[in-house]
Amino acid sequence: MTHRPTLLQDVAQAFRDHGVTAALTALIGGTVALLASVTRKAFTNDAMLVRLDKELATERSRVDRQRAEDRASDAQRLERIETDIRAMRNLMFEAFQRGRSG
Repeated sequence: MTHRPTLLQDVAQAFRDHGVTAALTALIGGTVALLASVTRKAFTNDAMLVRLDKELATERSRVDRQRAEDRASDAQRLERIETDIRAMRNLMFEAFQRGRSG
């Protein structure tokens, strides 16, 4: 496993090897690289949040459509059950009326 030096270690090594100018250049270069990394991460996170928001909205609309379809199916099934109950009630009433008169 290789040891990766930190920004301050790089600056110190550049200062020892090449003097103040190289140390300042290393410090400025490292700072710019750090800012670029932070900026890239921030934009990546924003893009990810936007994508997740879109996916969430899509999923919500899919679930809402599914619920509406389920409610419609349930209403149709309930209507069929009520129709069957009414038909059975009428049939039993007619049978009862025939039984009393005959």
